[in-house]
Amino acid sequence: MFVIVGTAVVLISVLGGYIGNGGEIGVLIQPFEWLIILGAAFGSFIIGNPKNVVLGFGKAMVTMLKGSRHNKASYLELLSLLYSLFKLAKTKGDLALESHVEKPDDSSLFQKFPNFSADHHTLEFLCDYLRLLTLGTNNAHEVEAVIDAEIESHHHEIAMIADAITLMADAMPALGIVAAVLGVIHTMGSITEPPEVLGHLIGAALCGTFMGVLLSYGFFAPFGRNLDLVYKAETDYLMCIKSCLLAHMMGYAPQVSIEFGRKTLPPHIRPSFMEVEETVTNLPPD
Repeated sequence: MFVIVGTAVVLISVLGGYIGNGGEIGVLIQPFEWLIILGAAFGSFIIGNPKNVVLGFGKAMVTMLKGSRHNKASYLELLSLLYSLFKLAKTKGDLALESHVEKPDDSSLFQKFPNFSADHHTLEFLCDYLRLLTLGTNNAHEVEAVIDAEIESHHHEIAMIADAITLMADAMPALGIVAAVLGVIHTMGSITEPPEVLGHLIGAALCGTFMGVLLSYGFFAPFGRNLDLVYKAETDYLMCIKSCLLAHMMGYAPQVSIEFGRKTLPPHIRPSFMEVEETVTNLPPD
């Protein structure tokens, strides 16, 4: 939503200011300038990135438009799920988690938290480490090192798309100059034309510089920044799971374990202690 609003503000501000100053909007409609800039930008994007980044571009744009899916409600659901898992493990032992971990889709416990269960990557992430508990792993420091390595690897892979978009934005002003230079070359070939024709050709050439700078700083650089923040929110979600798991492995009570995770959350989406307490207290019985 905010991406669409911001895009509209940029367009209205730039075009509105131009038209308000007496400019003719038709002069800015230069499809071949757009072709040069955008075509070269996406061509360089394809050249400089691996297949998974190139193919993930469209999905990344959809992700950016939707924004982060993690908010206070999603974290309350996560903490409630972890509380239920840890309570079961404390009551009946870690082996009691085995049936839920091996077939989470059929687990009555996971089915109580449908939004979390619909996220297959995070569900697999949690189940993998719960499985280690059922296999007898009890060294929290060793597990922490493994979790950190996996989270770093995951963040690096998804962040590559945001970095590639930002790099493409950095190149667009220079590609705008390329389009402008080509326009000047075309203009020089028509130097004998009357002034009104030359003026149109020179204006078209200068549009290349304008478009390159606008696309870079008005759109693609903010797109890359926005996407990077969305991916960081995904990492924060995994870090919350990590903190809770490690606290459980160190022997803390379920309520204390999820408090470890709650305290790692960004302040603007962190539920209060009382909100978490009320939510887990009102969970349906197993």
